[in-house]
Amino acid sequence: MLVLVTGAAGFIGSHLVDRLLADGHEVIGVDDLSSGRNVPAGADFHRLDVCDPGLVELAARRRPEVVCHLAAQVSVRSSVADPRHDARVNVLGTVNVLEAARVAGSRKVVFASSCAVYGVPDKLPVPPDAELRPASPYASSKVAGEIYLQTYRALHGLDFTTLVLANVYGPRQVPEGEAGVVSIFTDGLLHGTPTKVYGDGGNTRDYVYVLDVVEAFALACGERGGGCRLNVGTGVQTTDRELHTLVAEAAGAPDRPGAAPARLGDLRAMAVDPVPTAEVLDWRPRTALREGLAATVEWARGR
Repeated sequence: MLVLVTGAAGFIGSHLVDRLLADGHEVIGVDDLSSGRNVPAGADFHRLDVCDPGLVELAARRRPEVVCHLAAQVSVRSSVADPRHDARVNVLGTVNVLEAARVAGSRKVVFASSCAVYGVPDKLPVPPDAELRPASPYASSKVAGEIYLQTYRALHGLDFTTLVLANVYGPRQVPEGEAGVVSIFTDGLLHGTPTKVYGDGGNTRDYVYVLDVVEAFALACGERGGGCRLNVGTGVQTTDRELHTLVAEAAGAPDRPGAAPARLGDLRAMAVDPVPTAEVLDWRPRTALREGLAATVEWARGR
């Protein structure tokens, strides 16, 4: 199978390319290298902005069967500061990807969404059919992407699966820029620089290992999950303070974070329900948090 992956040099996208190649698929990788630096070996790589008309031309020429769309502006704070840029990349970029898939006659688009689309949830873990309550331009752009996916399915018969990702962590996630807290804690604890926990340290998130995430993408490239929104997470909540302790344990470093004021707008709690994903894709998170953190720290030591 020929698969086109956008965001192919990014944290998750590069792991996905590796997995697809290992499974024997042919991969076209697209990335503008604005943030991702993991140019995949073995893929037909093209440096392209996701909004570039050249993406449509590339897809029309190569005709991928499946398109995995991971390229995105991923910073909530940046989306608030510059919503027009966020919309250009995440809304217009997604439309360009859908046009590329349509022109190519692709069977399916697998779309990377975010648990930010759920906003403040009524219950935890959040089921995939929960009401969408985007509270930032970034979350709104992901909801818009879902709507366009539904529209292209109705108009053109282009199938899709939306994967709503919890907090993804693992090797290749770097602490620079808009990084995950795992990579920030890991970098600080390995280098002896100060780390901090905001507020009372009781905010919770659902941490899912990157190789488990790419397993979900690989499964979604098949026939199952058409027209579905599916959660990719563990359903388990871990507090910021608990996470710091676990990363310190993996790094062999003192567990003494500094305290910082709570950040305005930070969500108090989030976890997503993966049970329907198991029913539809036969996917389950298989990497325990301690195991995944140990692998992440090992990679960071050698970085």
